[in-house]
Amino acid sequence: MKVVVLHDELPDDPRPDEQDSLSQAHAVAGWLEEAGHEALRLPCGLDLASARRALDELAPELVFNLVESLGGTGRLIHVAPALLDAMGLARTGASAEAMWLTSHKVLAKRLLAGAGLPTPAWVEAGGDAAGARPGRWIVKSVHEDASIGMDDDAVVEAADPQRLPHLAAKRAGRLGGAAFAEAYVEGREFNLALLGKGGDVEVLPAAEIAFDAYPPGKPRIVGYAAKWDAGSFEFANTPHRFDFPAEDAALLLELDRLARRCWSLFGLTGYARVDFRVDAQGRPWILEANANPCLSEDAGFTAAAERANLTPRAVIERIVAEALSPA
Repeated sequence: MKVVVLHDELPDDPRPDEQDSLSQAHAVAGWLEEAGHEALRLPCGLDLASARRALDELAPELVFNLVESLGGTGRLIHVAPALLDAMGLARTGASAEAMWLTSHKVLAKRLLAGAGLPTPAWVEAGGDAAGARPGRWIVKSVHEDASIGMDDDAVVEAADPQRLPHLAAKRAGRLGGAAFAEAYVEGREFNLALLGKGGDVEVLPAAEIAFDAYPPGKPRIVGYAAKWDAGSFEFANTPHRFDFPAEDAALLLELDRLARRCWSLFGLTGYARVDFRVDAQGRPWILEANANPCLSEDAGFTAAAERANLTPRAVIERIVAEALSPA
């Protein structure tokens, strides 16, 4: 088939996470070509008219949608699949609706809580902190992925929870313009990759982020440096591990169950990832669902797939097959 790999249009001076979106597009195009397809890469930015003309001219049989942001903002992640749907083009991955629901982290938490699924308490910027408890909180971006603006200072001690809306609003500028505060769960961090399979979903082996080398007092979070600064302490000391003792069996089953619930709740398709924290009592808490996780060769999704004996090419072929299968 002729497949267009649609990806972010990069700015003149891209950040490491933005540069990675191009590396991902190169990798996916290569795996598509290995599978016998004609793969053409196409950047997508705020000029949707130009993107539409280019897609019309290329006339692909499938679009592999890797767009994570438009114009440098993740709050527009849903626009690319909406454009493809409006054009009647077959595409990979989640729908525009699922992209919107999951990328708006506060909206996603409302849906999780409404469905009776465990997610940490939160306070919105400019919102009401009634019921919030004193303790540690983490200030996050509402829309941005890739841990944009996330560092140790994002974790705050809130003796007076009524200040949380102010703290979130104060930090919003470095978090894409919108922020919220989430109760910090002291404990372990896991993520589970999900891959569509014949109209159902396969949950790939659970991965835990190890913070073993972190000194006492340092927040155990996967911040921007841990993901993108190869020379940092955080990058070097947050490996994934896939081997667990027997006593974790029940926890792993519960993580699998909750990941499947997220897949169903948000109407996910193709592939996704769900992130968790597990507290000192062994209770899992859903942080977020990512409807468009990175598929680069060094990404956590690829590592989880390899643990399931799936090569990157096999993952790409599965995603393509899911995109073309009847609804």
